[in-house]
Amino acid sequence: MNRCCPLANVHIVLSHTTHPGNIGATARAMKTMGLSTLCLVNPKSFPNNEANVRASNARDILEQASVVSSLEEALHDTVLAIAMTARTRDLSNRILDARQAAKVLLEHASNAPVALVFGRESSGLTTAEISKCQLTVHIPANPDYSSLNLASAVQIMAYELRMALTETMLIAPQQSAYQLANFHEVELFYHHLEQAMIESGFLDPRQPKRLMQRLRRMFARTQLEKEEVNILRGILSALEKHRSA
Repeated sequence: MNRCCPLANVHIVLSHTTHPGNIGATARAMKTMGLSTLCLVNPKSFPNNEANVRASNARDILEQASVVSSLEEALHDTVLAIAMTARTRDLSNRILDARQAAKVLLEHASNAPVALVFGRESSGLTTAEISKCQLTVHIPANPDYSSLNLASAVQIMAYELRMALTETMLIAPQQSAYQLANFHEVELFYHHLEQAMIESGFLDPRQPKRLMQRLRRMFARTQLEKEEVNILRGILSALEKHRSA
């Protein structure tokens, strides 16, 4: 964690990137705006010379990039993840525009790692991937031609993050009295909640429908703190003990 510059705590996550050139162009877009942490989830081809060429003088971003096998691994230590999406999804989390999202990310990045998540070039993020994030961001574009290149989307968000930082540079960061739960802690809570609902008969695992997706969306709006997660899991454990007594 870096408390000196919030941008150091902003992780750019690319999920299942198909074209290595987009990875290189993303690294260049990041470096021009002062971002340095790149995480790749199952890229089709990396390392790759095309990525190096497109990165130009930002090859150090590629050299330091982490490659992981799942989005869960990429988000493990983050306290906030915002999903980039080009279209409205059913049961979507709260949607922000690029400027709003940059300010929210920067606010949380003052104290802990955050992530901005981008999906496949052809189809974007899956519904399951978006459900792992607390918020979504949409870049308004020409409705007659809304296609936006992956690296271009990263550049727009990187610029907005830089501008948000510039606006707040003279304001001393306020330390929150409460510590947000990280991704791993929240995921353990979701797993605990799901198991408790199954054991109580409230949730039928053979026909789960969209209950967990709705619950994820509900809790995502609250920005759960560590202590709140502990309380909720404590309640679940107490109810489990009472039921088995």
